[in-house]
Amino acid sequence: MADVARLAGVAISTVSRALANPGRVNEKTRAKINAAARQLGYTPNAMARGLRVGKSNIIMIILPGSLYYGASQVIPQVLQSINKSLIQGGYNLMIANLDRDEVSERHILDLAFGGSVRGAIILSSKLPEVDGRSLANSGLPIVSMLLDMSDAGLQSVVTNDREAVRDVTAELIRLGHRRFFYLAGPEGNYHDVERYGGVLEALDAAGLSEDLVHRSGGHLDYQHGFDIGVQAADDFAELTEKPTAVIATSDDMAISFVSRIQRTGLSIPGDLSVVSFDGSPVCEFCSPPLSTIKQPVEEMGRAAVDLLLDAIDQRQTTATVRTVIRSSLILRESVGSPKS
Repeated sequence: MADVARLAGVAISTVSRALANPGRVNEKTRAKINAAARQLGYTPNAMARGLRVGKSNIIMIILPGSLYYGASQVIPQVLQSINKSLIQGGYNLMIANLDRDEVSERHILDLAFGGSVRGAIILSSKLPEVDGRSLANSGLPIVSMLLDMSDAGLQSVVTNDREAVRDVTAELIRLGHRRFFYLAGPEGNYHDVERYGGVLEALDAAGLSEDLVHRSGGHLDYQHGFDIGVQAADDFAELTEKPTAVIATSDDMAISFVSRIQRTGLSIPGDLSVVSFDGSPVCEFCSPPLSTIKQPVEEMGRAAVDLLLDAIDQRQTTATVRTVIRSSLILRESVGSPKS
């Protein structure tokens, strides 16, 4: 900073003001300082500034595991939304992990307890806990996103998984479907529990037995979405009494299922209606275009950041611990009435 001040011909304090609060320095002086900073390759040291003022401007994002490279890009889309909102709020995003093994858990907790970060947003996974240390005891403001942990008193931002799937199942029933095939995610997973629960609630409301829905999958995680769809197509082929509607808990499952099932001579939606969850853009360009429940990832990202920054600044917030942002059904050509 002293070098920048010397080159620009101003005091060090003026450089500090120009970089931290540009509006407090006149435009001509600010231009000289910016030119000097560019010439010298100077960038402010955020960590040093944090030490000086006694607080960090870094928000830690905790991922559920390695990034997924399928059609469903919910986590990358959420990260983009969070990053944009944090920058607007004067904070920087730091991805704390690309795995959830013990080494990664320890690293996350070291960051939390070491004062390097100001708050944390955890995506679709439980809080890290190793050797008696838990993120819950770090003293950091924390928001859970894509996983409801409001029962534990943690601010949670989720979508209406159960209601959205219940509504689309009710629509399929209205169209005349009475036998269903459900492509399941990992057994016991929060999203799968909610989404399958929506199917059962719609059947119950229509006076139909849950025996009318056949589950496939449940033994693989969402990283194997395409594999689940392929296996589900093989399971479907073995059924004597064929369902007329398929509900997939992710777009990837539905895409691979449709591709495999069409090779057997069945048509979509003539023989089989298909709807899925996530709202991947590629669904519009499938053959036929795939009906899907679109997750409000941008809105959820903004809501999570707003809640976290409110907690950091100790602003008055509502008593609501669980924030629900509604998903929306995009009906396309993959859904129709059954033949009989």
